[in-house]
Amino acid sequence: MEGSRPCKNCGSRTLESDNDTGSLVCSSCGVVQDFDNYQAQLGGISGPTGTYIRVGTAGSGTNYSYKETKIYKAQKLMEDLLFRLEFSPAMSSEVKAMVERITEGEYGQGDWLPIFIGACAYVVMRKNNDTVPITQVAAVVGCDVHELGRMVGRVVEFLGLKLPEFDVVDAYKRAIRTCPSFIDVSRDKVKTMLRQGVFLVQCLVKWFVTTGRRPLPVVAAVIVFVAQLNGIDLQIGDLANELHVAVSTCRLRYKELLERLVEVAQALPWGKDITVKNVMKNAPFVIQYMEMKSMCKGGKERDSLQMVGVDMDVLVDDCLRRDDYTDGHSHYLEAEQSPGWSVEDLEKLKISHECLSAIYSKFVDEVSENQSIVESGVNSRRIRKGGDEFHTSFEWWKGNSDMSKKLFLKQILDKDVGLEAMPPSFVNGRLACQKRRAKIEAAKLRIKTIMNPWDVVLSDGGSLSLSKCVNVGKKRRKMQVDMDWEDFVIETLLLHKVNEEEIEKGYYNTLLDLHVFDSWGM
Repeated sequence: MEGSRPCKNCGSRTLESDNDTGSLVCSSCGVVQDFDNYQAQLGGISGPTGTYIRVGTAGSGTNYSYKETKIYKAQKLMEDLLFRLEFSPAMSSEVKAMVERITEGEYGQGDWLPIFIGACAYVVMRKNNDTVPITQVAAVVGCDVHELGRMVGRVVEFLGLKLPEFDVVDAYKRAIRTCPSFIDVSRDKVKTMLRQGVFLVQCLVKWFVTTGRRPLPVVAAVIVFVAQLNGIDLQIGDLANELHVAVSTCRLRYKELLERLVEVAQALPWGKDITVKNVMKNAPFVIQYMEMKSMCKGGKERDSLQMVGVDMDVLVDDCLRRDDYTDGHSHYLEAEQSPGWSVEDLEKLKISHECLSAIYSKFVDEVSENQSIVESGVNSRRIRKGGDEFHTSFEWWKGNSDMSKKLFLKQILDKDVGLEAMPPSFVNGRLACQKRRAKIEAAKLRIKTIMNPWDVVLSDGGSLSLSKCVNVGKKRRKMQVDMDWEDFVIETLLLHKVNEEEIEKGYYNTLLDLHVFDSWGM
């Protein structure tokens, strides 16, 4: 092509068109000519059109609309969330059908979409009696629990569903099986912990500790207690992070569990010495007593007490023969020995609480010593001490009670585990009412003291003298009164003639709006 324009590199007029790319290439030096590939579009509107890149295009000749792109992104997000939640194909299909039904096939975009998908997934799990906690779904979605809960409520209301009750026993089983802290624990010990935990969880249900509360902190408290009971070092903070619950709430539920066990332990002979601090050391005896109580029918309480802990014949016969306990109690040894001790025999002997407490303390020390020997390598089920056989701590749990299995609520309430407790919210409410009643009486006395100082009668029966109301010479008597905002509010409501029963309920803001601020507006 001698008549073509010169090459930009060598200046020779040897430019040729490449058959594959259509670009001008110099045949002498082989340099591709820049900006020589432009072809003018001629012919006006009806002329040949160029190639343009449009939004929503994937490859040559493919053009997606806005709606198709939106649906594609929503389905991709749904697949990702369901995969992270480990949904089965059947449940995934149910979630997709629910999302499509609610959105009428339009799906959507925005920050609300993953929350909506997570809510549908949680509803499907609850419908299928799956106990995946909502906190775990919120952690996968990446939103707040309350925000997800509100979306769940909207989905349930729109579909007109009635979800089954959350099963705290199944939640415990799922948590202890999936908890990373128990990966290295043997299968037999996990099985034992499952039965022990189910027993305690259902006891807490009977004691109304789970009523009106979030179930997972209760589950975390029981898991930590059972782990410590079986010699597993587990921190409550680590477990709370694994279950995505507040550490402070778990600690509070753990404390409530210990307090309930202390109340149960008061029925034992040494129960007055058991506190929240040492109840863990006595937990095997307390739980065994609860287990025996739950297995007994009416009128067999004495038999359950007889079976708690260790054999009475072994304990009393061995300990009372020692010089440590013969001082002041030698007449106990003169009693006629029977083949086996029973509760009736002990009552006839009238053993003092001090003696029995000393026996128990000595026995606990011996059991702890024997247990350390067993853990150091002695492979025997019983340790001989002073010629008698003592059961080690590995044998205290039997697991024969029905409370170790999942029961219905009515069956749980009918069982006797050694304690009949009221709901904590009811007890706290009654205590708060008593506190407010005392504040009302004190406020009435203060008002009467100011309005009629001569008619005030003191609590000890004497009259309020004038000398106590005025200064005596140069000496001023300072009266220290402990009052807070609640006392001033109660005084204000009493001065506005509000009913004392309404004040006792504690709805101060409502009463102020009705009786105080409304009267000012008038």
